[in-house]
Amino acid sequence: MNERVTAYILTSEKWTQELNLLRSFLLELDLEETIKWGAPAYLYKGKNIIGIARFKNYFGLWFHQGVFINDRYKVLMNAQEGKTKAMRQWRFYSIEELDKAKIKNYVLQAMKNVELGKEIKPTRNKKPLEIPQLLQDQFDVNEELKLKFESFSLSKQREFTEYITSAKREATKISRLEKIAPMILNNIGLNDKYRK
Repeated sequence: MNERVTAYILTSEKWTQELNLLRSFLLELDLEETIKWGAPAYLYKGKNIIGIARFKNYFGLWFHQGVFINDRYKVLMNAQEGKTKAMRQWRFYSIEELDKAKIKNYVLQAMKNVELGKEIKPTRNKKPLEIPQLLQDQFDVNEELKLKFESFSLSKQREFTEYITSAKREATKISRLEKIAPMILNNIGLNDKYRK
């Protein structure tokens, strides 16, 4: 039993008995108990599979890859409709709702899904890289500059372009371009000196 999880449950003004019972079900399984994001979390084979949380009007289980669970009892709901792809939550409003057999069935499914490698990884909605016109004009007359720029990772390319576009005055944009052109030619990222 993780002491930090015990402290989380004991500091609860409400749901202490309910969370302790829910926790006891989970501790009967081959799960690692810890705290992540300030709440109890349960890992299987190093993967986050379940979280416990308490709120004013309910407490519940969060299944990180709950989308893959066969929800035969129709108890799971999308954590944030339209945003969350994989996570599902199971809310409880009283201790009487805690059915050990049903809960264990869902947790065992989540564990099996880890073994099967079922997982939806978070994706970032990245906007396309926009090259400022000043930089593009330099690329048009200096092929080496363009090729060196393209050899950088997308994140480093973004640092260079945002450095130019974040300037308000045209004169500042030009001076920033003059600063970064030699850096690009020498394969030096804008923020390399800050990285270890």
